[in-house]
Parts: sequence; structure tokens; C-alpha cells
Amino acid sequence: MIRIYLVNIFLFVSILSFSPAYSQQQDRIEALQDRLNNLSETVPGLNQKVQLSVTGASVQEFLRALAQSNRLNINIDPNLNFKIYNNFTNETALNILVFLAKEYNLDISFVGSILTITPLQNGIQNGLSDEIKATFNATDNTISLELNDDLLSKVARRISQISNKNIVITSSLFEKRVSGFFTSASLETVLEKLAFSNNIKLVKTSDNMYIFQSLAEGEEVYINSEKNIGVRKTFKSDSLNDGNIGISSRTVPGGQQLISVDATNAQIIDLVRSASQEVNKNYFLYSDIKGFISTRVKDISYDNFLGSLFQGTDYTYKLENGIYLIGERKLEGLRTNKVIQLQNRSIDTIRAMIPNEWRNGVEIREFREQNTILLSGSGPQIQEIESYIKQLDQLVPLILIEVTLIDVRKIRNIKTGIRAGVSDSIKTGGTILPGIDYTLGSRSINDFLSRIGSIGSVNLGRVTPNFYVGLSALEQNNNVDVRSVPKLSTLNGHSATLSIGSTRYYVTRTQNVFPSLTTPQSIFTEQFNKVEANLAISIRPIVSGDDQVTLNIKVDISDFIGIPPDNAPPPTSTSKFESIIRARNEDMIVLGGLERTEKSEDGSGTPFLSRIPVLKWLFSSRSKTNSKVVTIVFIKPTIIR
Repeated sequence: MIRIYLVNIFLFVSILSFSPAYSQQQDRIEALQDRLNNLSETVPGLNQKVQLSVTGASVQEFLRALAQSNRLNINIDPNLNFKIYNNFTNETALNILVFLAKEYNLDISFVGSILTITPLQNGIQNGLSDEIKATFNATDNTISLELNDDLLSKVARRISQISNKNIVITSSLFEKRVSGFFTSASLETVLEKLAFSNNIKLVKTSDNMYIFQSLAEGEEVYINSEKNIGVRKTFKSDSLNDGNIGISSRTVPGGQQLISVDATNAQIIDLVRSASQEVNKNYFLYSDIKGFISTRVKDISYDNFLGSLFQGTDYTYKLENGIYLIGERKLEGLRTNKVIQLQNRSIDTIRAMIPNEWRNGVEIREFREQNTILLSGSGPQIQEIESYIKQLDQLVPLILIEVTLIDVRKIRNIKTGIRAGVSDSIKTGGTILPGIDYTLGSRSINDFLSRIGSIGSVNLGRVTPNFYVGLSALEQNNNVDVRSVPKLSTLNGHSATLSIGSTRYYVTRTQNVFPSLTTPQSIFTEQFNKVEANLAISIRPIVSGDDQVTLNIKVDISDFIGIPPDNAPPPTSTSKFESIIRARNEDMIVLGGLERTEKSEDGSGTPFLSRIPVLKWLFSSRSKTNSKVVTIVFIKPTIIR
């Protein structure tokens, strides 16, 4: 009996001594399997099944064959030199590695997707040791960490001890195990990346304390477009569609909160609720918000987000006493009134220049006495229209246009002939130079004839007392004639028009005959018709940004020529041209080429004798005119601001 009792005591003591070791071993294998399961999400080769049959092969060759067949990155400790006698059929690489670690006391550590297999050291059972491998360099404030499924609470305590930084973890993370390997990195970077790799979040408070927190419902850690780690919330839309919403926020210097939104086919009302919850804004809904939208924006304010969200919809918002009032634009509480007074332009054309899409739902009233516009409607629309009107309300340049028209007339008029007749009170006189236009009375002629008779034996006789003779040999030339020097002023883009001319009338007679049984009756009517000859100029200037002026010019010149016959329309000549030119401020432009030529010959004399060569100069009086007129236009624009 005593012997049996001693054996039972020995067995009990043995069980007590080996139970902690067994429990510790079991925890080690379960932790290793959990880490391999997590790694298999990014390394699919761990879940691929293999067939391996080895008899007396070294562990080095076995693991290399496993790595090659499943495309795994396995680093093998050269101290491993035992042989394996196993047959694996249709088994995953993950389970094979766990089996080897359990059967041969192997330790598996991770660096990214690289698996390092080493012998299990005494007293260190894969991260379950109380000792945390961490070193801190106070000179450059860097830390090195080697964590392999260690408790976050122990890691935080160890880092606080060596760095003198306050690190706090919430109660929900006391049993959280973390892994990570860092070498000579800054403390804040290590803590941030440690939180990211283990799917928790890190918050740095204003008093320079670091707090590890669990992710709330719908939150996830991610790397934003700036390659920084952030936390965002994901919301599932309440509608029947599959729309998703991702929202994150950050606070910039100055205290302003900026939000980033990534939503696909999400309800507008869900976006309003999610964004308001993210930045802690108060809102009040006046009506049901309908519609779906897809958007992706980054770092915009809450007000700009609402403005963009409601753009083109029937909804708007208004901030009042810190509360955002949201609803339909037509609701009374959401309408806004704005008075805009124009400083440089007239309101005549402003209303027509506002796009029709912007005017929908906005009432526009004009007060011409004050050159003012009243806008009534939703706030964002009014702000958009106001900004547009201020861009249009710029000083319009005034252009002074000087127009000089010069007619270069080359007229040659030759008048020759002898006139003789009888008339009362004719006196001798006229011009000899520069041309001959001289009239001889009877006394001068008789004196001339008596002198000729005294020279020779020929007696030419005397003329009657009322006889006269006129001699003409005259050539006239005209050159330059300045017609007009008007000055026109107009606003940029508007036409300036000038018209100067004269009007002549001619009579048109009409005879109407009314039949009758006895004597037909005729009634004559006269109608006065007018013919105009005008100088018309139309110029439209356009000023560009570099003070160059583009001129659209139209010139219409008409003149009366000659003497019209009785009761006939007077003859006219017409010249027109259109041109588009560009000139700098105060440059003079010359336009020419309006040319017309006129020829006329007049003559009178004795019948038959006036047509005989040589004798026609004695028995006729002739006048010949050659006229050539060239109109030159000088234009000078001057910008007046």
C-alpha cells in the first residue's frame, strides 16, 4: 500500500511539473498558426496543397523543395541538420510548417513574406517570453524593435521605459498581440507603422501622449494619396443599391477641419449624415433629400462639400447660429437676398449675360435709378452669380476716333475759243496771266484796225459801236481738298457712325387721262423725288488686353457730278469699302484707293465752220475737263480710361 501511494504521488507531481510546459507549447503552436493564417492572405502559396514523400532527407532539402513548389520565401537556419521521414499527401504548406514546428521544436519568424526557420531557443517560446526586444537611441531619438506576437501592453510598457514617452493603450487592447520589425526609425514613425500593421489606430494628443485605440465600427486604416497613414470611416448605404461611402477628416493648422470623401452611387442624404458625423456638425433637414451621386474629393471644407453636393439639384443649405439648415431651395427659411450695385457697367446688358441655368430658381430685379440688381434665391446660387457679375463689372474703355478725309483732286480744265457779238455796255478788260480771258470792246477793236491800216495799204474798216470780241486760252488745275475732320467717341465693342451729305430733288410729272363721252380729261400730277449724296462712316473698335485696337471700318462716299438735265435725276458717283485693321493706341492709319475719273468736253460755234480743222479755232469756243479724284482716309484711335 505504501508503495502504491508513493507511485501515485510521483505521478501527480510529474503531471503538475509538465502541465505548464505542455500548456505553453500549445499556446506557442496556436499563436504560430494564427500568424501563418494572417500571412496566407498575402502569400497564397501557404494554402496550396502539396504531395511530398521523404525518407531520410535533410530538413534543408525538404524545406527548399516545399518553398520551390509553392513559391514561398523560406530562410533556413544552417544549424538545422536533422533528417525527416514523413509522407505528406494533399496537405497545405501551412499545416506542414506547423507540424514541423511542433514535432521538431522549430521557431518561425516573419519579415514581410520571408519565413525564417530556426531552432527553438530555451526559455523563449515564439513571442511568449516576457522580454521585449527593444533598444532606444536617445541621441537621434530612434528606436529598434523586434516583435513576434507580443502583447501590446508589454510592448507599450517597454517602449515607455526606454524612451521616457507616455504610451497609453485602451482596455480593449490589453490582450492584443502585435508583430513588427523596425530598425533605427523615429519613435513616432515606429508607433504609427506598428498600429497600421496590426490594424489599430494611434492618436497623438495635444500633451504629446500616444494612445493606441481599437478601430470603431466602420473604421479602417489606409494609406492616402500622399502616402501617409490615415483612418477613415466606411458607411453602407441604407438604400437597396450597393453604394459605399468612405469618409476621412484631418485638422490643418488654424483648427479648420478638412474632409476627404470617396463614394460610389451613394444617396445624397447618406453623404450629408456621414460627413456631418465625421466633422461633428449640427444640421437640420427641412425636407426629404433624394438622389444618388458618385464623388471623390480630397481635403475640402464642410461648406464647400455641401455646396458641391447640392450643385445642380433642388436642394441648398444655410448656416444659422452654428446649425446647417438643409432643404429645398424654394423654402422660405433657406432663401437669401443680395443687393449688387454695379460700379463700372450699366445693368442694361448684365441680366442677359447671366447663364439661364444659373437663373433657374433665382429672382432678378433691376433698379435703373441706382444701377443696382437685387437677387433673391438660394445662397450658393446667389454667391455664384455675384462672383460672375463682379468679374463682368470692369471699366469699359472709351475710344476716341479721329477721322480725316482728304480728296486729292487732279483736275485739268482747258478753255479756248473766240467769242464775238454785239451787246450794250461791253468794256474792254480781262486777264492775260496766268491765263488769257480777255474781252475787247468796239473802241479797242477799231483802234487796233486803224493801226493795222496805217502800216500798209489795206483798209480793214471799222466795227459797229456795240461790237465785242472775247479771247479765251485758260488752263486750270486743282490738287488737294480736305473734306472733313470729324471726331467720334464710342465705348469698346460699340459702333460709332457719322453721316454728312446733301439732298437734291427732281420732279416727276404724271398724266392721268379720264375718258369721257364728250371730251377726255387729262390731270397732271407732280411728285418731288429726292436723291442723296452722303459721306457715311461706321467704325466699331475692340480693345484687346495689350492696348491694341481692332477696327471694323465701313466707308460709303457718294457725290453729285455734272449738271442734271431738266426734271431728271442728278448723276452721282459712289465709292464704298469695308476693312478690318489692327492698330496700337494713338497710331495713325492711312486707308486709300478710292479713286474715280471724270472726263467731259463742251463746245459751241458756227455750224459747219466749227468742224473744219484750223478754222474751228476761229469759229468756236471749246472747254475740256479731265478730273481724277482719290479719297484718302486717316484714322487715329485713342483709348481713354
